Order: sequence, then C-alpha cells, then structure tokens
Amino acid sequence: MSKIKILPEILSNKIAAGEVVERPASVVKELVENALDADSTRIIIEVEKGGRSLIRVSDNGSGMNRDDALLAPERYATSKIYKDEDLFAINTLGFRGEALPSIAAVSKFCLVTRDQTSQAGTEVIVEGGTIKKVSQVGAPLGTMVTVRQLFFNMPARRKFLKTVNTEMGHIADTVSSMALGRPDIQFRLIHNGKIIKNWSATGDDVGRVVDVLGKDIKNNLNKIEFTSDFLTVQGWISFPRITRSTSRGIYLYVNHRFVRNRVIQHALFQGYGSRLMKGQFPVAVLFINVPFDRVDVNVHPTKHEVKFAEQKKIHDAVTGVVAKRLQLTDQPEWSGPGVQKSRLSTEQPGISEPAVDFGISEKEIQSRYPASSIQHPASSIQTKLWARKNFGDLKVIGQFHDTYILCESAEGLVLIDQHAAHERIIFEQLKNRSPASKKSSQKLLIPETIDLGYREAKILEELIPGLNELGMEIEPFGGDTFVIKSVPTLLDNKEVKPLVIEIVEKMAQIGFTAGLEKAMDQCLILMACHGAIRANQKLSDEQIKGLLDQLDQCDQPSNCPHGRPTWISWSIKDLEKSFKRIV
Repeated sequence: MSKIKILPEILSNKIAAGEVVERPASVVKELVENALDADSTRIIIEVEKGGRSLIRVSDNGSGMNRDDALLAPERYATSKIYKDEDLFAINTLGFRGEALPSIAAVSKFCLVTRDQTSQAGTEVIVEGGTIKKVSQVGAPLGTMVTVRQLFFNMPARRKFLKTVNTEMGHIADTVSSMALGRPDIQFRLIHNGKIIKNWSATGDDVGRVVDVLGKDIKNNLNKIEFTSDFLTVQGWISFPRITRSTSRGIYLYVNHRFVRNRVIQHALFQGYGSRLMKGQFPVAVLFINVPFDRVDVNVHPTKHEVKFAEQKKIHDAVTGVVAKRLQLTDQPEWSGPGVQKSRLSTEQPGISEPAVDFGISEKEIQSRYPASSIQHPASSIQTKLWARKNFGDLKVIGQFHDTYILCESAEGLVLIDQHAAHERIIFEQLKNRSPASKKSSQKLLIPETIDLGYREAKILEELIPGLNELGMEIEPFGGDTFVIKSVPTLLDNKEVKPLVIEIVEKMAQIGFTAGLEKAMDQCLILMACHGAIRANQKLSDEQIKGLLDQLDQCDQPSNCPHGRPTWISWSIKDLEKSFKRIV
C-alpha cells in the first residue's frame, strides 16, 4: 500500500493558510488589498477583540456577480491573471487566488457582494472551508467580507495569538501602511465599535503622511523627486536629526505595494551617509514606480517582498536623490544678527577661509592645514562665498562648560558642539585633499611598533596601502608586529598607537563587505575623532572664530562623521514660549 497520499482539499487549504494567514493582521491585509484591486474609494475595517472574534472589511468597489462570488472562495480562483505572461507583469496587489480560500478554511466566513450588472447581491457562507449556504440578498454596490472566530478549528494556532492590544496594534500598523500608500482613498478603522482611525480621501499627499506619522513630523520632512525613462522615485524623508531607534518609520512602496526591501532600504541609508548615528533610522516614505514587467512580486506568499530586474539602477537612483536633497539641508539658513545675506554672482572668485589655530604656530598651521589641501568642485564655488558664511556670521557669546560654543543669530540661539564640529572639519580636510598633498605626512622621530593578534594583523595588512595614501606610513616588522613611521600632518602630536588599534578593531567589527573605499572612510572617521579638539577644552575667541569659518567650508557641516549633530538651535519664538511670554 502506498505511503504517499494526496491531501484532502480542506487540509491543504489549512496548510496554505499557515503561510498566508499568520495572524488577524494578515486577514486585514489580504481583504483590504482585494478592496483596493476592486477600485474602491472607501474602505471600512471593523474589528472586535483584536480580530479574534470579528474582522469585517467593507468597500464600495466593483463587486462581483453570483458566479464570481461562488468561485471566489475556491483555491487558485482569481480575476487578476489568466496566462503565463500575466505572472511576469502583475499590476494588481493580489493575484495568487489563495487568500480567500485560506481565510475561509480557518474561520467562519461570509461574503456579501454585488456588481453593477446584478439586481441583487449574493451571500456565500463558508465554515472551516466548507460552503454552508448561498443565497440572494439585498446589498449595495461593492463587497463586504466578514471573518468570525479566526482559527476556531485550529486551537493550537489560536493559542499562539497574542493579547488583544498586541494583535490590534498589528492591525493598526497594517491599515496605516496601506492608507499611507493610497491617500486618494478613505480608510476607516473601528475596534469594538469605536473609531480608531478615519483617514478621509485627499489629494494632499503630505497631509496623509502627517495624519499617519503624526503632526510632529510635519515641519521635519523634505520632499524628494526623481524621474528617468525607467523609474520614478518620490516621497518624503526626515531631517537627519529626526530619527527612530527602529526601522518602523520607513515606509517603502513599489508600484503602490507596501514592501520590505533591503536594496531600497540600503540605498536610503547610503543617501543619508554619515548623517545618521549608528543604530538610528530615519523617517521616510518612498514611492517607487517601475514597469510591471521589471519587478517580480511573486516571491513570497505574503507579497511583502519584491525583486527588481535592474536593482542597481534603482539603488543608485534612491541613493542619489536622497543625498542630493540632504545636501541642500546640510547648510543652516540663519544669518548673524543684523546681517543681510549677499546676492553674489557665481562668477566671483572663491575666497579661502583662514586656517584655525588651536594652540600651534603659524608655520605648523600652514603645514597641517595647507590652503591647497581643500578641493571644491566648480559647481559649488558660490557655496564658499561670504554669502553662505552662516557659521562665520554668527555672533559668538562664549563657551559653555568649555565644550559648547554659544552663539546668537538673527533667528535665535545656536549651540555648537566644538568636538563634533572639529571632527567634521578634519574629516573633510583629510578626505578632500588634493592628490599633491595626499601623502603629506609627518615622520615620527622615534617610529612606534605595535603587536597584534593573527586576525587583527591580517586586517591591518589589507589596510596598509590605503593608510599609506592618507599619509600614515605603516610597514610589517616581522610576524604580527608592525612599525608606524609617519602620520598625516593633521594628526601630528597625537597618540598614534591607540588610533591604529581602534581602526583595526573597527574593521574587525564591520568587515570589508561594503568595499575598501567605505573601509577607508571608517579610518578617516576615527582619525578625525582622534585629531579633533576635545570637550572641556578652553578655546580663545580667535580659535572659536577660526572653527566657525572652517565649518562654513564643509559640505556637510550639520553632522559629525559619526552622524551626531554639530549644532542645535532655539528660535526666539521657542524661547518666548518657554518663558510664557507668548502662548
């Protein structure tokens, strides 16, 4: 007797439900996607007890006639695709024909629907995968699906459901993500008879973003737009100072489908670059549209994942548009008290800012901060003119705790972190040096030796060519020992051995998977950190002025290389509110 048997249809539907219906939120997602595919303009989601006892989704979409209503709960019955070619150019959210039969197999299911050609609606009642009743009923145009007692016939699965609040939280997140992607549609979410969310249809995309993500984000969003013959990218990204501790504030949509995609998310992080601190995530809503035949959505039963035919183009486009937009926000727009911003022609010659003196001689300043060591592209000449000397125009009030520089602008109060600001200055000076000064270094009077472990020694061997290019001359000295012969002039008089050890440890932690260029950027970040002035270090007025002038020459003056802000500000209005002068 054969051991292999064909499973009964009800059992196979239960197995399929295990993939499609993970929890009540999965049911809501599938039903709302069907409503969207039916061209609905109003979708109402009613839930009781976190979806345990009731989930009902009603829409005013195209609806179904009697024949289609009877086929809908059947497995692999769909109106979305008909032939092989359709599978590779899917333009709907649903297409598998698995959702309704999977849901009906593990619940007490009721479908009521009517299309424009039908005089009356059709009601189909299914219990545990078995059709119990089909009848004609009065119904408005559209569809209403009711799911009661989810997993009633799978007690082990029902036992693993979380608390009512937890399951309702997942449902709210699911509806929010779908509402965010379709501001042109009204969504209403009701729990235990109480309206939780009610998003009216709107043509104001950013209005829906604010409604979903909260009013606090309204003034902290930057609009991005990019169009090519292959794709469009548009949406909103937060200022680098507005971050979350998880990626929950990132919403990605591909052809209006909410997705989780590492390629796009990585591109977003690349666009932010060093503006984000480790472990911090931006708030972003990105809409990416590509030809339907250039993206594969048939990757996972939940349809949350997609694959792109030309993912590098998409990655580079997202990185580019995010980076370009953030570069515009890097420069603060305040001016000094009483200072009018100049309107100068871009044909004006660039003005070199004076080097900053941090307790060293003029000769040493020239060797450490050579004027030729700063490269600026011709397109950004105007940004180096006094018209954009936002930091240099500030009125310095003084130092606070020998750590922060307190300044006055026409708009209010500005506080600058001297260590973070100087880190940014040194990082960009190291990174942007001209080829002629790349190997500008200071020979050590007594070379220093350093002993490492086997793994660390191999890492340093790989880094040596790049470090030599930066002016840090290191050579093998037998076994796992190395000798440090010179350091970049910017790091003269700094302890070099702890720096090299920290560089090696950092690379051991993050690896070289991002490429050698990124690895060398990490080296530069550590060099800048070790070379910068410290907190609790007294600065003279001249030194403070030099620091501010050099900060104006930076491409990204608002963040240190680690992503920390270099400055914060309070407007006069904020201060007056704090003192209750205004309400």
